[in-house]
Amino acid sequence: MRNTVFLAIVFAAVSAPATAAETYKIDPSHTYGNFEIGHMGLSTMHGRLDVTGGTLVMDRQGDSSHVEVTLDPSSVNTGHAERDEHLRNTEGFFEVDKYPEMRFVSTSVRFDDDDEATVRGGLTMHGVTREVTLDVDDMKCKVNPLEKSNYSCGFSAETTIKRSDFGMDAYIPLVADEVEIQIEAEANRPNPDA
Repeated sequence: MRNTVFLAIVFAAVSAPATAAETYKIDPSHTYGNFEIGHMGLSTMHGRLDVTGGTLVMDRQGDSSHVEVTLDPSSVNTGHAERDEHLRNTEGFFEVDKYPEMRFVSTSVRFDDDDEATVRGGLTMHGVTREVTLDVDDMKCKVNPLEKSNYSCGFSAETTIKRSDFGMDAYIPLVADEVEIQIEAEANRPNPDA
């Protein structure tokens, strides 16, 4: 769920000062949306969703910073196959046949420090769009040590949402309404010095 949220964070990940807007592509193989949700007041369930793609524009000197990210709700993985099928197909959970994609589109980006940012935008999940705020930190950018033809940025982000705001209200309050989302992301652009 939050993974979608996580997508916004990718945009904020670029930490190196820039003199002009730079466009990065999110690396789905190194970008993960993780979530935590309470179960019956007894334990905390952990899960993840796959990011399928996205673009971020980073403009530290101007106001054109922007991010768009997509996620695949059918990729939900909590480490238990039967529960994952239940989450994919049950009314009030993901219902992936009706809602096959999640998306985050930023509306504003504020750089709070060299390695921190606040990203606001619309998260669309389960056919509903709501505004969410991502707190981004640990932004690091450098020439990719394995693929020197790329300049890469990584970051972490987190937010909290209420799933009922998106019409995902199955089993509340036995399964908690509040969901904590954490995102780890990487994004790349060509290295002009390669």
